Amino acid sequence: MQSPPSAIIFSIGGFQLHYYGVIMFFAIISALFTMRFFAKNFYKDVDLSVLLDILPPIILCAILGARIYYVLMDFSYYSRHLSEIFAVWRGGISIHGALIGGILSGIWLSRHYKFSFLRYADIFAYGLLVGQSVGRLGNYFNCEAFGLPTSLPWGLFIPPAYRPEQYFGFSYFHPTFLYEIIWNMCAFCVLVLIGRRYKERFGVAFFSYFILYSLGRFFIEFLRVDSVLNIWGVPVAQIVCILSAVIGILGLFFINKNNS
Repeated sequence: MQSPPSAIIFSIGGFQLHYYGVIMFFAIISALFTMRFFAKNFYKDVDLSVLLDILPPIILCAILGARIYYVLMDFSYYSRHLSEIFAVWRGGISIHGALIGGILSGIWLSRHYKFSFLRYADIFAYGLLVGQSVGRLGNYFNCEAFGLPTSLPWGLFIPPAYRPEQYFGFSYFHPTFLYEIIWNMCAFCVLVLIGRRYKERFGVAFFSYFILYSLGRFFIEFLRVDSVLNIWGVPVAQIVCILSAVIGILGLFFINKNNS
């Protein structure tokens, strides 16, 4: 598998249109259409007008959370390159940060507008997996989020400028972003089955998402070489995955207990 010839679609004067930005746009759009589909066809107790009202602030907070989280995780770098903090077109957003920003804003909005947070969070769970799958394509064009060197037929060629120093002598690497795309789509199919069976139980799809996504990301993280922060030698992403899975399990436990 060859790397893209350029991360830029075209340039006009000082303006550059990056593949990453375009793909992120389509990731958000695909997530929105997915949420609307499930709200309209399977969760008919969800008010579409409320869903449309809360989407803009939640998306904004998710994007801010994704960038702030990533910058904080790699603060030693960004503290020396302040001008790059807002250069999101170069990559550097975190799904875990997006979740924190989106969830916190969703909780606040649910209290302010008096609607069930968990019911609307169920709808967002489907959109998240689809949006994440599309968004990961941006990593391909930025030559990022790849894994260890590999000789497998589907190994991705990474130009020397993007290779970690310790792997400079290698040419092909695990396309871990592709592994995550495949995992996310499989998790989406499982989530549909779970959600349709337990759609009357608020929060089942939401907490199941935490478990499904975290399970795949935890193991994929063993292959990645771009961890920006380790704690006692363990990538912080894996620690967050464990915490997220525990939250998901506890959430399902209490939902089941309350409905037994």
